Amino acid sequence: MAIEITDGNFEEQVLKSDKPVMVDFWAAWCGPCRMVGPIIDEISSEYEGKAVVGKLDVDANQEFAAKYGVRNIPTVLVFQNGEVVGRQVGVAPKQTYADALEELL
Repeated sequence: MAIEITDGNFEEQVLKSDKPVMVDFWAAWCGPCRMVGPIIDEISSEYEGKAVVGKLDVDANQEFAAKYGVRNIPTVLVFQNGEVVGRQVGVAPKQTYADALEELL
């Protein structure tokens, strides 16, 4: 299961991580987000111990969504060493998300 990322723990969980991090920016009312959610959970299980995979609810946590220019959801950002190294806007096949992490491992 993907971890819950908030404005309060973003720096610790994402920016200071020594592993690649995938963050799904989503909202409960967003239909396409509900399609991506299970994919992100699968990726989280498959990459446990190798990467950090989390979800950030943009309605409850707007600071980092704004900071990284998330205007459409779902948006999945991939971070390495505190920097954005990948961005996927909209729904994509599971392999697209897996490939983004594989490149960094």
